[in-house]
Amino acid sequence: MSPAEPLRTVLRSATREVVIGHDTRFTLIGERINPTGRRIFQQQLRDGDLSAIERDVKSQVEGGADVLDVNMGVPLTDEPELLAKAITLVQELCDLPICIDSSVVEALEAGLSVYRGRALVNSVTAEDDRLELILPLVKKHDAAIIALPNDHDEIPMEADKRVELTGKIVRVATQEYGIAQADIVIDPLAMPIGADTSTSLVTFEVMRRIRDDFGVNMTCGASNVSFGMPGRHTLNGTWLPMAMTSGLTSAIMDTRTPHVVEAVKAADVFLGHDDWGMAWIAAHRAKQEASQT
Repeated sequence: MSPAEPLRTVLRSATREVVIGHDTRFTLIGERINPTGRRIFQQQLRDGDLSAIERDVKSQVEGGADVLDVNMGVPLTDEPELLAKAITLVQELCDLPICIDSSVVEALEAGLSVYRGRALVNSVTAEDDRLELILPLVKKHDAAIIALPNDHDEIPMEADKRVELTGKIVRVATQEYGIAQADIVIDPLAMPIGADTSTSLVTFEVMRRIRDDFGVNMTCGASNVSFGMPGRHTLNGTWLPMAMTSGLTSAIMDTRTPHVVEAVKAADVFLGHDDWGMAWIAAHRAKQEASQT
């Protein structure tokens, strides 16, 4: 059952705290430090050149990221070593908390061992063997975890199955590993609408039920929804506020897209998460001043 008090997922860098919650501002997790689909970046990383990470950190921070997702999944590299190096570099470049993103347990261990703060680990599924491998690591390092409600079968298209698997994840994490419910962030699985526009309706239903039944925070790869469609920024900028009203509290997204970021900030105002619209007004004034210099 959903707890009476809103659950707050607290992340920290060495000097900054970020809270993901249903009663607070939407959390933007910058997705750019990820070599997937970036051939040149992959080769640079193989060659030991991390300079692109510096540029990506700068652009994501300037775009308004609250947290940075760091993924170093590059074939033909030592991922644990590379991820540890990247996290060390990102901590030198900015003070944002980090979301440590890997499917390799040894890489997660390496990343967590050099991280100064309270990380978000991306991610775990509802598969028994993955839960057994990753949840003890999360508990040991006092991190929070992103969990996806899919198991050995393909991603479930039915809302009931995703909610059922969410229940399993929450039960196992809290009862078997002593992880606080507030530290479980569920990815409700946002599917591309290019093949089937009804998939978003299912995802919105899943979000509402997870929020109402478990009260946990949620995140997703926001750009997934528009994959294969034209006008992706407009689609993403429309979908995110709709998802926010259904219970989404954060998203892994490219904060270099002002149109999408501003749509989220505007939704925060209407949802009562930006008191008196002060953050919106301050951002508007800052933009005006920047355009006059």
